[in-house]
Amino acid sequence: MSNDDAVAAADYSMRHWLSAEPGRIKIGSDAHKRLFCRMLLDTHNPYKPAVLVWPKLDPDALQRITALPIWDIAVQTEGRATLRVETYAKTVRDPLLNEALIMDGGEEARHKVVLSKLVGAYDITLAPEPVYEVPTDPEWGWMVTGYSECIDSFFSFGLFESAKRTGYFPAELVETFEPVIQEEARHILFFANWMAWYRRQLAWWRRPLFAVKVMRVWAFLIWERIGIAKGLDNKGEMQDANFAITGHQQIGLDLNIGELVDLCLTEDRRRMDGYDPRLLRPTFVPRMARLARRFMR
Repeated sequence: MSNDDAVAAADYSMRHWLSAEPGRIKIGSDAHKRLFCRMLLDTHNPYKPAVLVWPKLDPDALQRITALPIWDIAVQTEGRATLRVETYAKTVRDPLLNEALIMDGGEEARHKVVLSKLVGAYDITLAPEPVYEVPTDPEWGWMVTGYSECIDSFFSFGLFESAKRTGYFPAELVETFEPVIQEEARHILFFANWMAWYRRQLAWWRRPLFAVKVMRVWAFLIWERIGIAKGLDNKGEMQDANFAITGHQQIGLDLNIGELVDLCLTEDRRRMDGYDPRLLRPTFVPRMARLARRFMR
């Protein structure tokens, strides 16, 4: 098999997966756990950021890419996500789930390397990275990362496709970044199923407390994104936590918010379609988007 054929095969396997697990799957069962863990493990794409070829960009494209106000926050987001996932993985004793979480954290770390290689290739200056703090509650950190990715990935799917269609991102750069975007789809699919499975593992008397914890996570994320559109980080530097929502304006794409939501919904379905239909799909953000869409012209 040629190198190109191997890359194409890995890419296809990353996007299409059916479990050999027979019959219906009961949510919260061991079969369900095997389903979502094996999905993540079996669809891993073994690309290496160190050997990615960054295309030479024409001056206009280079200016567009380097001017995007996202690179600092993108690198820092992946750095925090890596630490949070790896910290939670250390608390998980189940061998299969632990293996899947380690894979998830490793892919988050790889995303950070990809971004670092990109900013190096195009001489993008980044602010110094902060010291990432180990979460005192590992489960809280994992849930913040998971739900945050559910929000960011949903909008990123639409923004990425729009930038691809309009040529804002050169085709060669789209091809390089495409596996990273699809990995995020796998991550939120894994997280959504973990949440459903984990709730069923809790004793009945712990479930109300866990529901309160989920609401606290969402309150934190809402405060982070829409409480202050432009906020100060812990070092007093301006950071934009809302690029996933406001990015179509910042990169000058000719989409109104309703069209962006429609595109995000379409891309969300497309990126999830290739996986075993017995896996639960992330539904909260798409449901809220469809609800909001009813009030948009």
